[in-house]
Amino acid sequence: MVLRKDELEAKLKDDLELVRSGVLRDDNPLDTSKEFNELLEACRRGDLKRTQELISAGVNINGKDRFDYTPLIVASLCGHYELVELLLESGALAERDTFQGERCIYNALNDKIRNLLLKYDYSKSTDPLQPWAAHISALLSRDIPKTSDITLITLSKSFELHKFLLSARTPYFQRKLAEAPGTETWKLPHSIPIESFQVVLRYLYLGDIPRDIVDARSNSTEEEVLTGVDKISKHLEIDKLWEAILSGSDRRLARQRHQDEVNRAQGQIEGFFQEKVLGHKMIVDSRKVHEVKWPHDNSIFADCLLRADEGGDEDEKDEGPGKQEEVNGIPIGPGARSPRQHSTKKVKKSVLYPAHKAMLIRSPYFETMFSGPFREAQASEHLHIIKVDCLPEVLEIILTFLYTEKVECPLELGLDLLYASDMLFLDKVKNKAAVAISTLGSGNNNVLVDRTHIHGGDDALEVEVEPINVYDVIHAAWDLRVQRLEEFSARYLAYRLEDYIDEEEFMELIQESAARLKTREETDTIELLDDIRYYLSERFRLRFEDAGLDEMLDENGEVDPVAAELLASQGKNVASGDAPRNESLGKENDAALPAKAGMMEALASSGGVVRTLDGELVEDEFASDAINYQLLLQKIDTVLEKLKLDA
Repeated sequence: MVLRKDELEAKLKDDLELVRSGVLRDDNPLDTSKEFNELLEACRRGDLKRTQELISAGVNINGKDRFDYTPLIVASLCGHYELVELLLESGALAERDTFQGERCIYNALNDKIRNLLLKYDYSKSTDPLQPWAAHISALLSRDIPKTSDITLITLSKSFELHKFLLSARTPYFQRKLAEAPGTETWKLPHSIPIESFQVVLRYLYLGDIPRDIVDARSNSTEEEVLTGVDKISKHLEIDKLWEAILSGSDRRLARQRHQDEVNRAQGQIEGFFQEKVLGHKMIVDSRKVHEVKWPHDNSIFADCLLRADEGGDEDEKDEGPGKQEEVNGIPIGPGARSPRQHSTKKVKKSVLYPAHKAMLIRSPYFETMFSGPFREAQASEHLHIIKVDCLPEVLEIILTFLYTEKVECPLELGLDLLYASDMLFLDKVKNKAAVAISTLGSGNNNVLVDRTHIHGGDDALEVEVEPINVYDVIHAAWDLRVQRLEEFSARYLAYRLEDYIDEEEFMELIQESAARLKTREETDTIELLDDIRYYLSERFRLRFEDAGLDEMLDENGEVDPVAAELLASQGKNVASGDAPRNESLGKENDAALPAKAGMMEALASSGGVVRTLDGELVEDEFASDAINYQLLLQKIDTVLEKLKLDA
């Protein structure tokens, strides 16, 4: 049932009063930033691509403008169903018992969007930390694979727990386990009801606190259980537990308290991860990794070691300026050294990270490894060393995600992270890597992905080069089936086609794209070329739209080849001073042609000229674009002829 207008106004007043009093936090804070306004505008237009980019950039999708409009309200009001769905899946709130949630439903343009909003709840929204918190909660009852390393024992029940989590979450266990890291069992006092321990453990493992904390079949009263909870919370120094219990009757308050606790837990585990895991990594000679022996009873509570090897080859001799020859073992030449010093070698290093299976099994790869008959799942005297085929820097990004849900991907590691996350079946990390590559090298801006093609010999300007090659990007997209990167690569090549189309590697790429169809027929097209043609048309279409040259566009908004060719021919004729006579322009136009030709020659002599890709002098950049568009299409046809392909 949708609230009436007067009921909505009353709800707004109640919510504002609770926010002012500090009982509730404003779910939709005022946001006047440029990025948020851009998000609102994208939601008005129904621009899915731009909305996704802004969400990936971290813009708050639950903010509001000065008119109290949120992105979800704007999208639903304008009738963009797919965009509403995207916002909901990305964490936009649509709670019925809030003003903004009711307002969103009330203002929905049609029943299709309204029904979608009614299906959603905050519990269905994708909170960024929800998968991480759900994994922590599942550890409390998960038996396979076995990841627990300490047992809390009562008279009637025992709890299989994790030392690293207890140490990170409670000051009490942090001190006790630091003194005795080898502790395997912990006896609980019999005077406290078992339900009290269950409530506390659910809280520590980020589970929801049930409204009815005492089961009907329990022998304990609610007062006894709450008294026990009070004693345990004071003993473990977890003072926020009571807030979680008391907020159980108010759904919105309970959600906010739970989000706060998840954020607090993330900070605690991140601190443990930084100090214990990354802080105790070891760099060793790759040839001596097998000599590393870590006991199970270690102060980090690690139960395995992950290994990543640095790049480079083993036993690589020093070929630097100090290189010298030997005759009968005696060093000769400048800077001669003693025989013991001559054989400087560059030895490959391995980095070992102490880790916890309880967090590693977030990856299906590790979950299968630790659950099956593999060696890593069997008991051993020392911790198993598990080699991961990636660079140490990439493994640190993956470990950071597994422990904290955070992913920060530098561009230079984007492709390595893409392959590693695919191997470990970490779709979220894989998507983050793809977003990092495609966002930092967006096809229609000036950010470079691989290198700049500078022509002009020794006088060419040096341009900072990005460390990823676009050819590597498109091969990764094909290998790993990442549609986002396929589209990005095609767009990137189209916006710089003149720099690439004459390269041998580009022709090989087209050949590969054609070969991806196993049984290619004469009528089949080449997917990569189709995409490049599309984005090439988009590139020039946007140029003509910005210039107001709508006559250059066909009825579908694409660049009209006939009109482009006409403008191209006019541009070439003007450049040479013999443009055809247009009767509709009258005598004034005839008189103006020599002047224009003279102006072009003057520009040419002064260096301020507009030339096409084939060096022709034209009147302006729009004529240049028209000619260039035709030239690039012709070059594509030439490539196909050379490769003997029909597309």
